[in-house]
Amino acid sequence: MEFSHITVLALFCLAFVSTGVIPSGEDYWKYVWPNTPLPEAFSDLLLPYGKTNSLPIRVEELNQYSTLFFPHDLYPGKKIVLGNTQSVAKMVRPFTEPRQGVTDSIWLENKERQSLDDFCNSPTAKGEHKHCVSSLESMIDHVISHFRTSKIKAISSTFDKNEDQYVVEEVKKVGDNAVMCHRLNFEKVVFNCHQVRETTAYVVSLAAPDGSKAKALTVCHHDTRGMNPELLYEALKVSPGTVSVCHFIGNKAAAWVPNYSVDRPCVI
Repeated sequence: MEFSHITVLALFCLAFVSTGVIPSGEDYWKYVWPNTPLPEAFSDLLLPYGKTNSLPIRVEELNQYSTLFFPHDLYPGKKIVLGNTQSVAKMVRPFTEPRQGVTDSIWLENKERQSLDDFCNSPTAKGEHKHCVSSLESMIDHVISHFRTSKIKAISSTFDKNEDQYVVEEVKKVGDNAVMCHRLNFEKVVFNCHQVRETTAYVVSLAAPDGSKAKALTVCHHDTRGMNPELLYEALKVSPGTVSVCHFIGNKAAAWVPNYSVDRPCVI
């Protein structure tokens, strides 16, 4: 039997009323998904007061977010070097404007460009559902409400920050139009959870030259009409709206998808 997110929250609160203990976000996670470890991507939401002393995306991690490629590049044996867009640190977002539901919320060097409140309160694009969350409880409630079930899972990347060269070993499709939750690059811990239509999410298994392994959460955008034309030309020598374009998602983000029991390998 499935419960609404309101029912789940009510049952959770009742479970703690008699103890007098104030439950944490981690308690809430364990209540909803008792057999699922909390993804490392969401660990910042457990920090006290929602604050950190520095920006979450470090310089050595920028390449995780600045690699664009085509869907047909995702096949076993393909060599990929992270960071094929040198201008990524200068961009506010890889899309020039919200059009046709095509947006992406990986904000990098944005602290001086726009405030956190400005971003979270800005209008969403047509076809996009956006919600800023500053607690693990809020994120859980949001995604359960969106999917209308708790039978969902979060998938994230496991890049090594010191490794930029990989070979693709396996590609698994995890879903279409996933809800992406990105850590925004501000000192205050806030995640932007949003769904953009006409996207497909994959998990790509990668191997580095030293034998170490990584998992890369990957999103392919099939409607690229709103993408930054300079960024696309720099990385792929194509124009917006002409072809599907994919990019990796760094370690400070996750994709929420329905929790199917079997993951099927695929080659695009």
